[in-house]
Amino acid sequence: MSQSKYDALKLENQLCFPLYAAAREVVKRYRPYLDELDLTYTQYITMMVMWDQKEITVKALGEKLFLDSGTMTPVLKSLESKGYVVRKRSTTDERSVSVFITDIGEALKERAVDVPAKVAGCVGLEPEEAIQLYGLLYKVLNTEK
Repeated sequence: MSQSKYDALKLENQLCFPLYAAAREVVKRYRPYLDELDLTYTQYITMMVMWDQKEITVKALGEKLFLDSGTMTPVLKSLESKGYVVRKRSTTDERSVSVFITDIGEALKERAVDVPAKVAGCVGLEPEEAIQLYGLLYKVLNTEK
């Protein structure tokens, strides 16, 4: 079978497409569990960082989540309105804003603790496959955990 110069434009020849579709599918599988917590996926991953860090600058949070400030601002505003975090401008550098988890945000952790296991059961990968995929995806992101 001869190859066309347009073969690279076929959807089935794109690495980006199954990555995109898989990401959307995984997020879709999170939705019922996150709906119970009244969180979007982006709010959830933000809270995961907050549960771990307790305090972080908006800039560092965005870098950790691969999100720009235009995305972070509404997410943080929403989480702040729910009482899960507070934002405070630095007294030494007013360009810098830090995010702090609240007691209510910390308490949400207990309600969310089973979400990863519930979603893992929906993904259909063996634990070894999940570890391998995780490593490959971070290789694509060109970063370390």
